[in-house]
Amino acid sequence: MSHLAEYDELNPFPWYDRMRSESPVQVNARGVVNVFGYADVQRALSDHEYFSSNFSGGHDENHPISASLISTDPPRHRDLRSLVSQAFTPRRIELLTPRIEQIAKELLDGVAGKGEMDIVADFAYPLPVIVIAEMMGIPSEHRDRFKRWSDAVVTGSHEIESAGVDGVIEGDPQREMAAYFMQLMAERRQHPGDDLISGLLAAQIDGQHLSDIELMGFCVLLLVAGNETTTNLITNAMLCFLEQPALFARLRKQPEDLPAAIEEVLRYRSPVQSMYRVCVKATRLGQVDIRAGQPVIAWIGSANRDEAQFAHADHFDVDRDGNRHIAFGYGVHFCLGAPLARLEAKLALTRLLSQYADFAEVPGSLREPIGSSVVYGLKSLPITCRTSA
Repeated sequence: MSHLAEYDELNPFPWYDRMRSESPVQVNARGVVNVFGYADVQRALSDHEYFSSNFSGGHDENHPISASLISTDPPRHRDLRSLVSQAFTPRRIELLTPRIEQIAKELLDGVAGKGEMDIVADFAYPLPVIVIAEMMGIPSEHRDRFKRWSDAVVTGSHEIESAGVDGVIEGDPQREMAAYFMQLMAERRQHPGDDLISGLLAAQIDGQHLSDIELMGFCVLLLVAGNETTTNLITNAMLCFLEQPALFARLRKQPEDLPAAIEEVLRYRSPVQSMYRVCVKATRLGQVDIRAGQPVIAWIGSANRDEAQFAHADHFDVDRDGNRHIAFGYGVHFCLGAPLARLEAKLALTRLLSQYADFAEVPGSLREPIGSSVVYGLKSLPITCRTSA
């Protein structure tokens, strides 16, 4: 039986609860170690001496994600991270505020007067895509390809049960994305600009430039992480607000509470539900012995609902004290783009709260999940919306 046999993409939380109670560290029939408790997930994510992020055992030219930050251990991880971290300093992120506000306004102006919108297609998806595309210097006419490419990665890249340990899907979207970025890198070598890709092409580690596969790994990671997480964060926030109209009213009156609400969304409906490691040295996690070579799934979505860490974990509480969620990971792999995701979500939701008096889900609309155990989000979220007076 697949470890995902009982996984409900829209409501995995009862399954998480049961697993934390009955088998907080569980080895399935295929030898995959599933980790559900907060402390154990923290260790699996951060203890790179025992749990490696490098599933493929090396850089696979067919799978550029294997050469990216997310699949690299220290010390190489530290070197790679230092190259791109300068673009994500708090100061540089804060300077994006006016542009993000402008994008949010333009997107909502595009649906003004209709009385309804699809939060995903009309707002939550295009906003972060435009931001990361502009940071990477990608022409606006090419953005429509991003959704298909990033969806292909998140719905197939880490399905260990069906795709093997290194797992990045084969297929047209993957090849299209690789070909696109190879061409883009060739163009930037000839004509550098003031963008992330040009900066990475010029960067060196110990006098050596990054390889093409490492550069492509950065591009793929920036594309996917730069839009998928924030899209789902905004969408999941709207889901929470739709379920609690009183909260929406409160946030309109007290917008200063929005950052705390966003943190609770990150915990309650974590945009990233699971991350993958491979055990590289025999160890013990919980009450289970793990041997070298075993794949490990760290269920972040479960850890963030662990009653041992969060009182009344299944209750959405904006006033929660000590909200030490791990929605952005933990340890050296803590999400580099977390400040950008938080800023984009705050500015986007602030615009929605100020522009609309109330929202309601379109009657009869179906909530269709993205189709991944890695990320939590919806393909669409049609809503009606009444403009503020």
